[in-house]
Amino acid sequence: MVKDNSVTLKVKSIGENVSLVRMVVSGFLFPYDLTFEALDEIKIALSEAVSNCIIHGYENAEDQEVTVKMEVKEHQLTIQVIDTGIGIADIEQAMEPAFSTREEHMGLGFVFMQTFMDRIEVYSQPGQGTTVLLHKTLPAGEQKIDEVG
Repeated sequence: MVKDNSVTLKVKSIGENVSLVRMVVSGFLFPYDLTFEALDEIKIALSEAVSNCIIHGYENAEDQEVTVKMEVKEHQLTIQVIDTGIGIADIEQAMEPAFSTREEHMGLGFVFMQTFMDRIEVYSQPGQGTTVLLHKTLPAGEQKIDEVG
């Protein structure tokens, strides 16, 4: 039987920590017997959410913090990605394909999140930060047991 689990991770707002968060979610989801493709899709969606915090929420300021909360409850994965940055004035516009506040970016972050997850939610207030919730149903198969020693 797959057990419910949760973890909270706080990382400094630097690009190198996007890779760290990807590694943590891989380890966190290891027991849930995901396909390589399903795990990769979750990692891409999470990478986009964390990158948005760093690039847009904090405008690349490296002295801030991104919080990532991962929880599995009854085969439902919920990942919260939280920043306390500048926030999003118009969430609907920000989620439009190809919209970006930075000319050098393609504006596909939310598109990838919506494509690879079952559902996403975005909450934001200008000047108070943004919370993105990523939801995915996990397979109901047997949990892997990682033997120690």
